[in-house]
Amino acid sequence: MAARLIESLATTELLAEVFSDRSILQAMLDVEVALARAEARVGIVPESAADRIAATAHADEFDIPALSRSTFRAGTPSIPVVKALTDKIRAIEPEAAGWVHWGATSQDVADTALVLLLKRAQTILAGDLRRVEKALITLSEQHKATVMLGRTLMQAAPPVTFGLKAAGWLGAVSRGNKRLESAFHETLVLQFGGASGTLASLADKGTVIAGALAEELGLSCPEAPWHTHRDRLAHLLCCCGVLTGSLGKIARDISLLMQSEVAEVAEPGGEGRGGSSTMPHKRNPIACALTVAAAQRVPGLVASFLSAMVQEQERAVGGWQSEWPTVASIVQSTGVAASSMAEVAEGLSVDPARMRKNIANTKGLIFAERVMMFLAAELGRDVAHKLLEDTIQKSVAENKDLSTLLAEQPEVKSRLNPSVLDQLQIPEQYLGSAEAFREFLLNSTTSNKGKH
Repeated sequence: MAARLIESLATTELLAEVFSDRSILQAMLDVEVALARAEARVGIVPESAADRIAATAHADEFDIPALSRSTFRAGTPSIPVVKALTDKIRAIEPEAAGWVHWGATSQDVADTALVLLLKRAQTILAGDLRRVEKALITLSEQHKATVMLGRTLMQAAPPVTFGLKAAGWLGAVSRGNKRLESAFHETLVLQFGGASGTLASLADKGTVIAGALAEELGLSCPEAPWHTHRDRLAHLLCCCGVLTGSLGKIARDISLLMQSEVAEVAEPGGEGRGGSSTMPHKRNPIACALTVAAAQRVPGLVASFLSAMVQEQERAVGGWQSEWPTVASIVQSTGVAASSMAEVAEGLSVDPARMRKNIANTKGLIFAERVMMFLAAELGRDVAHKLLEDTIQKSVAENKDLSTLLAEQPEVKSRLNPSVLDQLQIPEQYLGSAEAFREFLLNSTTSNKGKH
């Protein structure tokens, strides 16, 4: 389904469907069906009643706007959903109606439904993150020898390779993805505790039914109910925040490299992508913009969830009720970032010639560190430092190449051949351990993937 217009920059179509009204309602109904099936397996609920509940629990048969209005009065969506399901069954098979929601509490249904939605979302996020990682590996390999300006504090610095830059992006995404996988594994657990988290209404069958219910839903069964212990969810959402920040860093880098005066890379274009309503020449970094927006939105949402963790006793007043919109927004924002950066990484245009030209435009100033180290060995550190400082100022003022001006200095001219100075300005000869670091990052990423 399409996202609501107000959320159209904050979700993807797939995740909008996961967190749609119909999907949320069906998840709650699925919990009720699974509960009846599990209790029928252990002989508490009649098989016929479980069959009737399953046959009736279809979201399309319910009045969602009416349920929404009732939720506002009830304080939880589960109460009106259970009532509506019970009423529908009673109208068809009265004796089965009394078995709906047997032994559960409203938060059991709401929390477990949310976990089911997160399980669906995990598959979507994992697919897009695999795309990002695969594309970044390809970019890094293709451009392992593509030299470009390093940039520190937004200023030109000694050269790096685009392959190393892509590998750095990859490393952060891979680490974040690994954390997210672990957090999902920990979070996808059943919530089933009854009124006070003891399942007292089920006597000695509580843990057996919990295990059967978890099996029905394809979830893990936790050690105990977690009604007011939100640490698993908090960990998952914090991992979303870190990962979205890493994706946002990539988007920020790429959008800066797309500036007209830099023009070293470009997002993929396409119908309706990156244009301007008033400037036909524009090729805007739209996918990067969506990713940066998500990365700016998520930290506040994560903080909102963390602030709601201080929940009272066995059932919260306000904290739990605040969570659904926050969780949905964080997961969907993470999905926007992952999907957008997958598109960018798979279709990124890289201009090695422009990268080399931008290096040349510095007139050799980015090699001042290397020249300083070389001249210090010939002239002494203090003399070399003063000479280089004066020559750099002249280079900037006269827009002349640093090596040319240095070659004119008597102290240098008498000791060095001009060709030696020219050699000091070859980018490929001042990359240090760039390739080793790039290979370490790629090897770490691929070895981690081999373990999962």
